[in-house]
Amino acid sequence: MKKISIAMAGVVAALTLGLMSALAQEKPKPQTLFININIFDGVNDKLAMNQRVLVENNLVKAIGDETLKANKDATVIDGNGRTLLPGFIDNHVHLMLPGPTLPAMEANSTWEDLAIAGVASAEMYLMQGFTTVRDAGGQNGGLNRAINAGTIIGPRIYPSGAFLGTRGGHADFANYTSPVGESSNFTRLNMAQEVDSVADVQKYGRNNFRMGATQLKFMQSGGVVSAFDPWQLVAGSQAEIEAAVQVANEYNSYVMAHSYRKVAILNALNAGVRSIEHGFMFDCEISALMKEKNAYITTNLTAFDSNLFDIPAISQVPASLRKAKSAAAAFGDYLKNMKECPAKRGHHTDCVGTVDACNIQIAYEKHLANEFFGAYTSLVALTSIGGEIAAMTGDFMNPYPEGKLGVIEEGAYADILIVDGNPLEDFSVVGTGTKWFGANPRPDSPETIRIIMKDGKIYKNTLE
Repeated sequence: MKKISIAMAGVVAALTLGLMSALAQEKPKPQTLFININIFDGVNDKLAMNQRVLVENNLVKAIGDETLKANKDATVIDGNGRTLLPGFIDNHVHLMLPGPTLPAMEANSTWEDLAIAGVASAEMYLMQGFTTVRDAGGQNGGLNRAINAGTIIGPRIYPSGAFLGTRGGHADFANYTSPVGESSNFTRLNMAQEVDSVADVQKYGRNNFRMGATQLKFMQSGGVVSAFDPWQLVAGSQAEIEAAVQVANEYNSYVMAHSYRKVAILNALNAGVRSIEHGFMFDCEISALMKEKNAYITTNLTAFDSNLFDIPAISQVPASLRKAKSAAAAFGDYLKNMKECPAKRGHHTDCVGTVDACNIQIAYEKHLANEFFGAYTSLVALTSIGGEIAAMTGDFMNPYPEGKLGVIEEGAYADILIVDGNPLEDFSVVGTGTKWFGANPRPDSPETIRIIMKDGKIYKNTLE
């Protein structure tokens, strides 16, 4: 028995030495070292000057001064005094809604049309500096899976699955003469579902998570460019909104609500909704309740643009023009109230349309953010606030749990931009556009954004 034990000890020792030798021969993890850069970290209102950032695999490994070193085979990128900042986050996109109108998408678009538009839109958003987006309805998990697998390129996506809304509400995209209960193009593709009871909300909410959603979207209010719903609509009972929250809680996630009127916003917050979309009648009472509930708001600032009435879908449709004018009159205090009683507000574009049209709208939305709220507040909305919103998907529905998003700090995801100049002083370097309607087509990517890195991989580099 002693001889066997000695022999076994020899085998164990040999295996241990072999394993140690193999580990010693492992290649070091790939690294990228950014040098000579100033950092906007997504949180602080001043740049950290003359810094270095070391990326290892897909995470930020270290931040420091010129003493910070990398492996000998690391890729070194010299920023030459430019600004390094987190990849942008758009909290309200519709990659799978290419337009030109909702009736056209319902009646004349196949799944191929919508999918191809989604692929093109995903690439466009990434090349505009958005390394993460939150789908606000209409998209299931397929596009995200293809991006994560490397089949196509695009940002990280937090999908919402089908819009959940009542008959005749803002999620009702069926043709005008569609009978009650008849399926539509959008329902068949699980892009929008009619929910007219607590049971409906539970059934379709759970199905959304089954189809790859990371959070739920409930359509409380109506809209302006839509067929059946006045913007003043308060759709869905309190029990139905609470049912959506209950389903989201089952998955340790949250609900975002399309809410315009003050009563709708208060109903949503009191039901447990964590993210108010649009929120045009925001005021200081709402701000206080949001703080109490630890809730967020995202608002498309193009809604306050003086050229809004020039949109063909509004100007050429008398009912929509009437709705737009009444909405503009009711929403006039939003900017004043947000400045007086600020809430945690994320960036939000809400473009439905072609890639070229959304490219222009994205740049214009960035421009308006700076015009209304200034560079620092706009940068925080584009970065760390979006990261906090993404994290609300919880421990097991969050598809990206390894690190933080929207910040430059050790352990965060290596979603990184380098831009010319200092965006706190010249916001245009983030890729703004000063014109919306009638603007010329924009380049595939702003010239002032020199590096786009997502998940440790570089998708654009014009510094070389």
